[in-house]
This record gives sequence, C-alpha cells and structure tokens, in this order.
Amino acid sequence: MSNFIRLIQNENMKLYSKKATWVMIGILAIIVLAVGLILRFMDDNNLKEYGDDWREELQVENASVQNDNGDYTEASYRVNIEKNKYHLENDIKPQSYGAMQFVYDNIGLAMLISLFTIIVAAGILANEFQWGTIKLLLIRPVTRLKILASKYVAVLIYALTLLVFLVVFSWIVGALLFGINGLNPSAVMYDINGYKQVSLLPEIIEGFGYRMVNLVMMATFAFMISAVFRNTSMAIGIAIFLMLAGNTIIPFVSQYSWAKYILFANTDLSQYQSGGHPLLDGMSLSFSISVLLVYYVIFIVASWLSFTKRDIAGQ
Repeated sequence: MSNFIRLIQNENMKLYSKKATWVMIGILAIIVLAVGLILRFMDDNNLKEYGDDWREELQVENASVQNDNGDYTEASYRVNIEKNKYHLENDIKPQSYGAMQFVYDNIGLAMLISLFTIIVAAGILANEFQWGTIKLLLIRPVTRLKILASKYVAVLIYALTLLVFLVVFSWIVGALLFGINGLNPSAVMYDINGYKQVSLLPEIIEGFGYRMVNLVMMATFAFMISAVFRNTSMAIGIAIFLMLAGNTIIPFVSQYSWAKYILFANTDLSQYQSGGHPLLDGMSLSFSISVLLVYYVIFIVASWLSFTKRDIAGQ
C-alpha cells in the first residue's frame, strides 16, 4: 500500500511540474474572474437590492416591463414577470445577489474542467510511451496494475482539485464583487414544475455532483484511449470530439431503440432532477446508472488489458 501511495505522489509531482497544468488552472481562474466582472459591471439586475416596500417595487417592475419591452426579448420579460409574481404570491422578499449565487451560476464551468481533465488523462499514460520513459517506470519493483491505477487515481485527484478550486475561487470572487449573504441563502429558481424557493447550498452540491459523473466518465474514456492507442493526440481528439458532439448526435438516432444505450444519452443525470423527463423513452435514473456502470467497467478493463498484457520491449 505504501508503494501505491508513493506512486500516486510521484504522478502528482510530475503532473504539477508541467507548465500546462498551471496554465489550465490559470485559464479557469481568469474565466471565473471575467464572468464575475461582467456580472458586476454590465448586469445591473444582479446588483439590485429591495427595501421594505419590495412588493410595490416588484409591481412597478412588472408594469414597466409589460408597457415597454424595448430592452427585453419576449421570453426574458415574461420570465421576469412570472418570477416577480411568485415572490408576490408567496410573500418572499427577493434576496440580493451574493457569493453563493455566483458559485451556483458557475456550475456550467465544470464542462471546462472536463476538457482539462481529458487532456491530462489522455497524456498521462500515452506520453510515457511516446517519450520512451515507460521502460524506466516498469523497472520498479511494483506491478503494472499498481502503475496503471496510480496514474488513473492521479487523474481523478486532479479533476477533483479543479472542481474544488472552481467552487472556492468562485466564492472568493463572488464575495469580493457581490458580498456575502449567508452560507446557505435561499433563492427562487425555475424547474420543470415551475418556480420554487430553494436553499442554494444543496443545489450547488447537487449540480456539481451531476457534473462530476460526466467528468469521471469522460476522463476514464480518455484514459482508456491513451492506454489502448498510446497516442496523446488521438486520445485528446477522440474524447473531446465525442464530449462536444455526443449530445448533438442523440437527436438524430433517437428513433432507434438502441439509442438509449449510447453513453452520452446517460451521462447527464440531471435530466431526472425534480421529476424531469428523460432524454429518450424507456430511460430512468436506475437505467442510466446501470448503463454508466457497464461503460465504466468496459473502459477500466480495456485499459488494464492493454497496459498489462502488451509487450513493450519494442517501445
């Protein structure tokens, strides 16, 4: 066990010694900061605070939007009206925009983390073969399985590190730009059943949890491609293409019964959130989890067979 831990430490040291690793973290930080500055200085709606006469303020807003929609699209002003009506009908005072709301709004940036993790997963094994360092790695008194597992665990640790960094840095930027309105403030949000008041902390945990599923699956897929083909560019290209094009392909094959077994039809478990309708008929939460588990096992087994059974003498 101590050998395995040292292998993981070694992989992390090699990973964080690369400039590309820190560049990806820097890009993520810049994007979070840019989003925060845009919301702070270009979207006045996020800065609005309501006083004791908030009911009258909401009624005036609805009346003005209905009478003059020059600055709004039809969809956007209708959403504003419906949201304000929910506040009025349920006697809920609108909360000011704060750090936790900013963290929630940045959940979508987890896709960028998936992209960065794919790059790391695709190169962490293939680079060893391309650079010829795999022989030096295998002369150590450890099994190939431990070496493979240590690299895979290092990829997952990197993904989790980026995810934690996104949450923490988003909260810091949100606190500096918008202030703190509590660690678990409430907010009125829309889902398939209409508007409802929710606590933001559980929503954030749930949102990032759903993104983590897709993150692990795509990282594991890229890791498998890296192990099978031993080519960094191929692994990155295939994994990124499928990540971006996967959901686009589904509508074109949705008429076939086998479409529900495609990986990308099942990676977004948020489709079942709050009683939502699945992407395709015949799908359910338990079905998607089962499909993902089957794919996960296939990816891991393919990686193991490719790395442990092949002769590398000619490498």
